Amino acid sequence: MPTIETEAPASPAPPGPPRQAFIERSHQRSEALGLKRHEKSGLDPMIRSDLNLARERNQRLYTHAAPVMQLLYEQIVNTESMIVLTDAQGTILHAVGDDSFLARAHRVALAPGENWAEHAKGTNAIGTALFEEVPTLVHGGEHFIHANNFLTCSASPIFDPRGNMLGVLDVTGDHRGYHQHTMGLVRMSARMIENHWLSDDYNNRLRLHFHSRPEFIGTLLEGILVVSPEGRLLGANRAALDQLGVSGAELRMRSLSSLLGTTPAAIYDHFRMPMSPPMQLCLPTGQSFFVSARFDWPSRPVVGGLRNAEMADVIDAREPSQGTSSLREGEWTGGVPSPDAPAQPADMVATAATANGAQRFSGLQYLRTGDPQLETVIQKVKRVLDRGIPLLILGETGTGKELLARAVHHDSVRARQAFVAVNCASIPESLIEAELFGYEEGAFTGARRKGAPGRLVQANGGTLFLDEIGDMPLPLQARLLRALQERSVTPLGSTKSIAVDIAVIGATHRNLREMIAAQSFREDLYYRLNGLALRLPALRERTDVEAIVRRILQAERPQDTPELSSQVLSMFRRYQWPGNIRQLANVLRTAAVMSAGERLVTTNHLSDDFLEDMQRAVGGLTPAPPPALAPAWPPYEPHAALPAPAPTATAAASAAAVEPASARTLEQAEIDMIRATLDAVGGNISLASKQLGISRNTIYRRLRWNTPDKPE
Repeated sequence: MPTIETEAPASPAPPGPPRQAFIERSHQRSEALGLKRHEKSGLDPMIRSDLNLARERNQRLYTHAAPVMQLLYEQIVNTESMIVLTDAQGTILHAVGDDSFLARAHRVALAPGENWAEHAKGTNAIGTALFEEVPTLVHGGEHFIHANNFLTCSASPIFDPRGNMLGVLDVTGDHRGYHQHTMGLVRMSARMIENHWLSDDYNNRLRLHFHSRPEFIGTLLEGILVVSPEGRLLGANRAALDQLGVSGAELRMRSLSSLLGTTPAAIYDHFRMPMSPPMQLCLPTGQSFFVSARFDWPSRPVVGGLRNAEMADVIDAREPSQGTSSLREGEWTGGVPSPDAPAQPADMVATAATANGAQRFSGLQYLRTGDPQLETVIQKVKRVLDRGIPLLILGETGTGKELLARAVHHDSVRARQAFVAVNCASIPESLIEAELFGYEEGAFTGARRKGAPGRLVQANGGTLFLDEIGDMPLPLQARLLRALQERSVTPLGSTKSIAVDIAVIGATHRNLREMIAAQSFREDLYYRLNGLALRLPALRERTDVEAIVRRILQAERPQDTPELSSQVLSMFRRYQWPGNIRQLANVLRTAAVMSAGERLVTTNHLSDDFLEDMQRAVGGLTPAPPPALAPAWPPYEPHAALPAPAPTATAAASAAAVEPASARTLEQAEIDMIRATLDAVGGNISLASKQLGISRNTIYRRLRWNTPDKPE
């Protein structure tokens, strides 16, 4: 029989008549449930398999909550207390705290596997917070069951961005150590978990961070709104709902335009430049907010329309037996097949036959979009797949080297094990050795307690992807070669070797043969990595640009995928794309947002800097710099006439006599067209912008650079 805590002298209860009514309602519910105040708190935990199942169902909640719980524990350590995480049914999933208090809590069944909903334990912070859906404090004798009167509990529910209950975070301690700030810590911690969840759910969506005071943007007090490319409000954190004074359901019935009087295109236009100041937007009531925008779009390569982060989710999908499958066997999630490929059922486009004849998703098949050079690369990979031959992927930056490596891993027998990517160019030289090989506790200043395993050990059984291997420091190349040859790793500060079994894929945009000649890359490491060299073609060399464009636009606007206008498509075909697919993806991502609600992407939806790059590359133009004493340009007014000084007939004749017709540049023709259009619309810049398919800023820039100084 479990020991029941004897009641200690009462500590001062938190004040407030509203709390008394709140607690009384919970007591009435507890009595109605048939609970007795003198019931003994016997242990009745879930069986181990059921607890493991509950933890698996709530793995994502724990992933977001664990670091927050650790941070919170550092604030309350040695205070005779504990931190509890439950699911939405009140089952305790995880608990951390002072060992002595954990033992005391265990006697009243406050432990993983136990249920603390009101129907099981009566009035308590966890169960009452679940029922009322508000942060809840239950102190000492306010607990319904007397055995729990030695506790003081502060709990806050955790919600997802759509307002669904995820679970409860709770801090429980000895009621004699009650502190009024504990509830504040718990509420802030719950909001941190909610914000992490929201960012994870919508990491590729427009998120607006706002507050009535600009200094609170970036703190836990800020509101966060998630906005679709069409301007629909997809979700919000609790701080946003509190500041806006609406419920989650009411918010999702509104649009960005009806709520704050703006559009995603206007938001994106404002924040396109670095260090843009916050926007000031108003509710229909007149209440104003300062707004900052976050996009968090991955900057890694895009092939076939999926960013690496998105493709990783797809090609790392496991079979259902592993419990993490996001694709059923034979299921296809979208994308565009080669335009020349024969018609196939959609669910067969990117599947491959397994040994028993079933179909599963194929990463390599997905990358096929009709380009013959890429097709050759894929066929080569298929011939050496699972043969123990290391691959070296060559190609310019932005061509999709990591994506190919992920596809190879997914289609290999190692797919169930880890894919570990290391960017040798992004890790400081002083840290890359510890990052690759791991280290023991105390191996160097700043080393983590208990050390770290290192990337090679993490990749054991799976695939190690060494991106930008040409940037690895020369001394480290020798140690990597030895580890690959001996198939073992010795962490820094250790004398013990750890056996590893890894498939190695290297990648670089550098010419390694030239580096070998210059003695900046080891020849023996080159031949160890170069079992089969694969060169990915640059985008300008590929024949499947239109298929890639369609995939990218489908990924950005799946509900109303736009098409490129004939003018933009012609420009794309002629452009050299120095940034390759990464650059194309960034251009189209902007265009997808700017063209929200429209069927065609036109030049009006492309950024000015890209249009200028295009003009210089395709037209051989270099815009003239602004004159040193250029006159100040008037501020934009929607219907203000823009004076365009016209040369006199004599001046025009003189210019024609001096400058032959062949010397008249495309730039000057463009300026003349702008001026003619402005004359036709009476100087209305907005109307001229729409007719010409260019932005207002471009009109201002062209005419400012080419307006002669006014006479003194």
